[in-house]
Amino acid sequence: MAAKPPSSGASEGPEEGASIPDPEWERFQRDLEVGARAAAAPKEPSARARMVAERLRQTDEAAVARQQRKRRWGRKREPEPWQPEGWRTGPAWQEMNGKQHRLGKWLAGLMALAAVGWGATMLLDQRYGLNLAGGADEPLPAETVAPTTAPPGELAPDTPTLEEPFAGSPARRWADGADAIELPKARRTGNVSAAEVKAGLKTFKEFLVATNLDPDVLNGGRPKAALALIDPQQPELASMREALKNPSERNDPIAWVSRFAPEEVRLVGEAVKVRGRMKVKEAEGGNAAIRADYTFTYPVEKVANPGEVTRTIVRRIVEVQVSPAGQQSAAGKIWLIEYRGNFGNHACDDGDGFLHPEFPSDLLGSDRPTGPTRDPYDRSRPLEELEELEEGEREGEDSEKCGAVSRV
Repeated sequence: MAAKPPSSGASEGPEEGASIPDPEWERFQRDLEVGARAAAAPKEPSARARMVAERLRQTDEAAVARQQRKRRWGRKREPEPWQPEGWRTGPAWQEMNGKQHRLGKWLAGLMALAAVGWGATMLLDQRYGLNLAGGADEPLPAETVAPTTAPPGELAPDTPTLEEPFAGSPARRWADGADAIELPKARRTGNVSAAEVKAGLKTFKEFLVATNLDPDVLNGGRPKAALALIDPQQPELASMREALKNPSERNDPIAWVSRFAPEEVRLVGEAVKVRGRMKVKEAEGGNAAIRADYTFTYPVEKVANPGEVTRTIVRRIVEVQVSPAGQQSAAGKIWLIEYRGNFGNHACDDGDGFLHPEFPSDLLGSDRPTGPTRDPYDRSRPLEELEELEEGEREGEDSEKCGAVSRV
């Protein structure tokens, strides 16, 4: 037992010189001994503590087993996802906080730069036709605005073949067929409701497909489906039918429909490459006008020389009118306002209702055309400007009626 403190000397109690009764001092000493023994004795953990400890033990054992299996297969050990950062696996989070914050900011900035760069790349591809977004065969994004330059050429373009009919052509990256004709969102325009505009867009697309992509028509057939889509009251309808029956230079149906003479050429494959856009605008009298500007690229094989392949490129401007219900155009029909075509690689002096591509073998030993040379894939110039240029070059009596193309 500890010695009893003296009743005099240095003051250690609340009152100098105060003494502690013996019974109280003995009880104090016993309490101290009991408390010390209780603190030193092992405590039984609670049920929850035992459950948590068991889970941790099982998780650790499973993690060790997985790491041993990975090591047997030669894989690098990785931190277990269940373990919090800095607990058994690495430095405390307080030590890493600054580094993680800087790394997060760096990654966020890098992702922002990548997004801006990708957007700029897509815009350049769309406006200038540059091959920046992907490889040479990556499809171009849909055209939503007029490009500002012609698509770039190749220093040594590949020659088209039966296996690769679009080799060496910018059209290789264009979309195929009817899917390339994407309809804009239908909105109320003038006095024409959104539903009427939507119906007009659908009918107009059917007309473009029937006049430029229908295989039977391309191989020389009569465009019956296209004629059936034109309003019966259309003044030009009789002239269009006459052109199909008796084509001439002044009234040639290729102005609005693409057809090839089957005895001369046959289409290569089933794909026709298409590039362009469609726009809805308000017209006179509260009507809605839909204007389409598309270029179609047709690969063809020469019947007289099997295996010789070339391409004809046709650019078309077509505009139709959609009227409010009960006015002018019949339901489910189109009312043509304008149609014009411009042709790349076509011997245009025939006027017989067909497109006539010129093959490399046709040009051997013959004079080159003296008319204007242009790029048929250039969609940056308005079609009217190209027509004016060609007309200006044809003023002389001795000038060629058809110019040359810089590439096919």
